[in-house]
Amino acid sequence: MAGIRGVSVLFLSLACKLVKAQNGTDNLQYVDQLIGSANGGNVFAGATLPYGMAKAVADVDSGSNQGGFTTENGNVTGFSTMHDSGTGGSPSLGNFAFFPYAACPSDDVNQCVFPKKSRKIPYQGDSVKASPGYFAITLSSGVAVDMTTAQHTSLFRFKFPAASNGTSPLLLLDLTDLSDSRQDNATISVDADTGRMSGSARFLPSFGTGNWVGYFCADFKGADIRDNGIFANTRASASVKSLKISRSINNYPLPGGGFIRFKSSPADGVLARIAVSLISEEQACNSAESEIPNFDFDTTHNAAVDAWREKLSPITLSATGVDKSLITNFYSGIYRTMVNPQNYTGENPKWDDGEPYFDSFYCLWDSFRSQLPFLTINDPNALTEMLRSLINTYEHEGWLPDCRMTLSKGYTQGGSNADVILADGYIKGLKDGIDWDTGYDAVVKDAEVEPYDWCCEGRGGLDSWHNLGYIPTQDFDYKGFGTMTRSVSRSLEYAYNDFCIAAMANDLGGRDDDVKKYTERSSNWRNLYKKDQKSFLFNGQDTGFVGFFQGKYLNGTWHNQDPLWCSTIDPNSSRVCSLQNTGQETFESSLWEYGFYVPGDQAGLISLYGGPANFVKRLDYLHDQNITYIGNEPSFLTVFQYHYAGRPALSALRSHFYIPRYFSPTHAGLPGNDDSGAMGSFVAMSMMGLFPNPGQNVYLITPPYFESISIKSPVTGKTATIRNVNFDPSYAAIYVQSATLNGEPYTKNWIDHSFFTEGKELVLTLGRNESSWGTRVQDLPPSLSEYTGFNGTIGGGNNGTAGRFRRWGGVVGLKDVDVEGLAGRL
Repeated sequence: MAGIRGVSVLFLSLACKLVKAQNGTDNLQYVDQLIGSANGGNVFAGATLPYGMAKAVADVDSGSNQGGFTTENGNVTGFSTMHDSGTGGSPSLGNFAFFPYAACPSDDVNQCVFPKKSRKIPYQGDSVKASPGYFAITLSSGVAVDMTTAQHTSLFRFKFPAASNGTSPLLLLDLTDLSDSRQDNATISVDADTGRMSGSARFLPSFGTGNWVGYFCADFKGADIRDNGIFANTRASASVKSLKISRSINNYPLPGGGFIRFKSSPADGVLARIAVSLISEEQACNSAESEIPNFDFDTTHNAAVDAWREKLSPITLSATGVDKSLITNFYSGIYRTMVNPQNYTGENPKWDDGEPYFDSFYCLWDSFRSQLPFLTINDPNALTEMLRSLINTYEHEGWLPDCRMTLSKGYTQGGSNADVILADGYIKGLKDGIDWDTGYDAVVKDAEVEPYDWCCEGRGGLDSWHNLGYIPTQDFDYKGFGTMTRSVSRSLEYAYNDFCIAAMANDLGGRDDDVKKYTERSSNWRNLYKKDQKSFLFNGQDTGFVGFFQGKYLNGTWHNQDPLWCSTIDPNSSRVCSLQNTGQETFESSLWEYGFYVPGDQAGLISLYGGPANFVKRLDYLHDQNITYIGNEPSFLTVFQYHYAGRPALSALRSHFYIPRYFSPTHAGLPGNDDSGAMGSFVAMSMMGLFPNPGQNVYLITPPYFESISIKSPVTGKTATIRNVNFDPSYAAIYVQSATLNGEPYTKNWIDHSFFTEGKELVLTLGRNESSWGTRVQDLPPSLSEYTGFNGTIGGGNNGTAGRFRRWGGVVGLKDVDVEGLAGRL
């Protein structure tokens, strides 16, 4: 759910320590989970397991706290155990927060401040520590808190400063969440003897419809209990042990929850264990007791570290001379791909048929482009379970989700892009319990049946799509309902969704009619091409390019959206290209950028734009004029689409322009919200040198950012290797001169998934100038249409685009582009 954010143009100092030799197999040392904790990265920076349900961190009140914590000097409002990572929009989850007090003034429990907005306090900036499975922070009150997690359970350790005589530390547990969405009838019960707190509350999803109920179970250890009870509004009582509280009428839930006071402040701290469930209080308590039975912090932490070490182990590299910050960037990106989605298997109250259940898909529109394809390589077993979950959701809910969170249907942003994800997994050979026949039924239903609420599932406007071959602007659609906008972007995405269905039908066999039908529909993108559409900059200057996709009405006449509206350079910051009913005909991007979104037929698009040279000029203009925004997912593939025009060298150059300039290992190091690891996967796959065109068995080859990189397949156990000959860590030599695959000459500029599963070796010989490697028509990636307009060798050498780019400080840059000015405009 990407949203355009500001971006700091950050250059890495060349004075950083250089790394020499193999990094070994313990890649945890390179993970910095505070990357993206400022500047709208919205990452979850706390403690969790891979795909874990329990996600423990300090919650703050700063503006980009969608993941709970930021490093932007917010005030801590509590410590909660459910979060998402990198989402845009409203803050997500943050349920059932603890809050610690060293003591209540005058030892009077009613002089502690209970409401969230009043109790919040700053934290000590230099106290923040984060590593896989761990988070620590010290509040300005002197209370130090660290935490770790199991699958459903968090373990917090609160260390209080020495209390004055006759006073006691206090913990409260708040029936709240980050976005204050709690509804009526939240409950809590407090056991007078053991101190156990359990209860539930109903909340709203942050980007979807309906509501959901969460349950919790909290226990405490480490100090004797002095008293406990409940609080409501600003007052508390130790004589009352249960509470049922309404939301109230003032658009803010009434403060309420439980508290516990201890007789002392032990040096080792007080431990608070809390488990969450979507089923019941009893299930939450069972999870707590089985996952962390003895409140053993070190054992729980070590298990989390081991889980992350295993997930990060398949990819190793040799980084002779490479700046360590780049390695941190790489592995931190990989880490973020496995925070969301979350494994809620066994926690689905709607159905339980033994299949895996994953949640927190924020959103497939974001993650289908590189995050989930990356997991096909690095963690195919987890991705297989996610695919089974998506298909199982279709079986029980009637539709594949496009976005889903806490059992709720999320809003659809464009096409039915679960179709792309299923096709990608199918053509890359994922099996292990996946019912592909049912999966195929699911994608066909997306293509053929319009749901009543296509706001949240399937596709809208299918009568027009089937009969006219496009989604009209201001369509007449009485069969289903959703926001009547985004006609261009939806049409382009529907076309590619159908391309992917055709690919599945072809590989499944026995579906020739479907192959023909969906292949034909996949060319519907041509129906919105307005060949005489011009584009002018906002100062009136002609861009010089003619022919763009444009909205079209039911009667076949054209709409008139400016191709640069909602681009990065659009001066009208109030213009809407999102889900509002005042939105334009593109989603979160411009007609200029969507002009390249034809992933299945790049050859046809290149021909439409006048051949490869004109295509390259147009793609250059998109990037050079800052029309695209690398902090939003539609930009990802445009970085590498030069491959289809026979200029793979320019894809490598663009990759080095954006990394590390816009993706750096700093708190503000992401150009936009991470979108559940989408940004992390873009970094990982770009630096790995194999970028996917999702839904196709295609990886576009550019030189890795390291001397060599090896990927061990978790499925076959075989290790694939990419090795750079003449590797230059200053990145002046980033152009492939020649290549071999398993020792044989290899001229294609792309490779398929068997590279990973069969453990092949790709050797790239590099040089400082663009070469003819990968430039012939027979070397280009597959496309629905035939390539035309290619005459001989395409590479431009130093006289082509690559020659116009100069280098600064050993890092590839664009001196011709006003980078500082760009920073001010984004």
